[in-house]
Amino acid sequence: MDKQAKNKNTPTTTKPTNKYMAVSSSLITRDIEKLSEPTGNVYESLVIIAKRSRQISTKVKEELSNKLADFASTVDNLEEIFENREQIEISKFYERMPKPSTLAIEEFTEGKIMFRRPEQQAPEAEK
Repeated sequence: MDKQAKNKNTPTTTKPTNKYMAVSSSLITRDIEKLSEPTGNVYESLVIIAKRSRQISTKVKEELSNKLADFASTVDNLEEIFENREQIEISKFYERMPKPSTLAIEEFTEGKIMFRRPEQQAPEAEK
């Protein structure tokens, strides 16, 4: 009977029960030094990445809005049910796309983003 009592009290799983274990596996650790290399300043790099991320986000939102505008109708009929499925597929496609911030970071680290510093161009313009 002692063995049965022990078996009832022992946990059935051996997995850790850390509440942070549910963190998404799509998280990527970035090297701050690599991000700051092109500008020499981490914060300046982050501002550039944020601005590019907003540009990408705006472009994607416009594309999605234009595609979904084709489905806008005021008539309810059987064809609309089929169109709703197409709408859902289009929406799911855009949901699966990488986040704009991820794309912006990749572009920045690969050197695909061109940026300029207005304070450095001002003295050149005066000459």
